[in-house]
Amino acid sequence: MGSISEVMTTDVVSLPASSSIVEAALAMRGADIGYVVVTQEGQPRGVLTDRDIAVRVVAEGLDPAQTTLADVASGELVCLTAEHSPSDAAKLMRELAVRRLPVIDENDRLVGVVSIGDLARELDPDSALADISASPPNS
Repeated sequence: MGSISEVMTTDVVSLPASSSIVEAALAMRGADIGYVVVTQEGQPRGVLTDRDIAVRVVAEGLDPAQTTLADVASGELVCLTAEHSPSDAAKLMRELAVRRLPVIDENDRLVGVVSIGDLARELDPDSALADISASPPNS
């Protein structure tokens, strides 16, 4: 089995922590994704998901135009390096109960994201999750 660099997505959408929730939602819609990596000085510092927007912003009555990613993004980010294996990523996702992990280079710069769908296609290509992950999005 190869490295994460062989299965990760390299076309990652990231936004500075000072960006608004509206900017993040527009970026998600534009890229047809459900998450953005939150950066500070070019380094990943958190993740914001569409669920975070629903639960931490809308449900709390916050103004998405005035609320920043730093205000609501998941912190304590755990990242992988390109040298990790898909099995390492699967184990870490299971332990942390997360669906995506950013991948960084030796300078802590974001180079990709590996998702549970990426791993399903690599580790169990005949699974239902692999099939769903390989399908075009429902836009």
